Amino acid sequence: MDDKAFKVPEPLISRSPLFRGIESHEVQDMLTCLDARQRYVPKGDALLRVGDVTTCMGLVLEGAVRLEKEDYWGNRTILASFGPGQSFAEVYACEPGLPLDLNVVAAEDALVLLMDVRRVTSLCPASCAFHAHLVRNLLGIVARRAHALTRKIEHTSQRTTRAKLLSYLSDQARAAGTSRFTVPFDRQELADYLSVDRSAMCAELSRMRKEGIIDYRKNVFELGEGSAL
Repeated sequence: MDDKAFKVPEPLISRSPLFRGIESHEVQDMLTCLDARQRYVPKGDALLRVGDVTTCMGLVLEGAVRLEKEDYWGNRTILASFGPGQSFAEVYACEPGLPLDLNVVAAEDALVLLMDVRRVTSLCPASCAFHAHLVRNLLGIVARRAHALTRKIEHTSQRTTRAKLLSYLSDQARAAGTSRFTVPFDRQELADYLSVDRSAMCAELSRMRKEGIIDYRKNVFELGEGSAL
């Protein structure tokens, strides 16, 4: 679908770190300054592919997108997943000479907002009052993205499938602030994210549930009191 101008809904503004501290009456001016356009991406389609270059970062309005890498034989690794209010591709947009080494794929039917980062990283000709605030927000997003990548490396560097699962699920519970939480992956996607075999992972999940370490239904998990050792 062709890009179209778009007004971001108010509830989404309050959830997005990109808009943090921006007055609601300034948002539409900001979107105009960033040449914001919406794009619909059907489930399974790629918004950006390996080798593409872009000056635009994206913001998920509806649905979800994920970052994927494939090796020579087509084996997939999921690097991250983003839902409504979350942004993606900031690093590549900030350095447009850097080709993508991953694919940005719609995990489900998705509506995204594309914003030209060149309008952020260069001097604003209109001297927009929100410009400096937007730069700070963008830097914060990039820093959190780097931290998330560090966390993924910590999960996948564990020696066993159980250790990888425990590292990831513990992190998700901590982020949710509760022992019951929802993960953004189905079983195959979770296996791809943790770089483990799906059958082996499912068998380990079943053993962990029998031992009282976890309980789950689809992608809703709850940590129990059983020993993880």
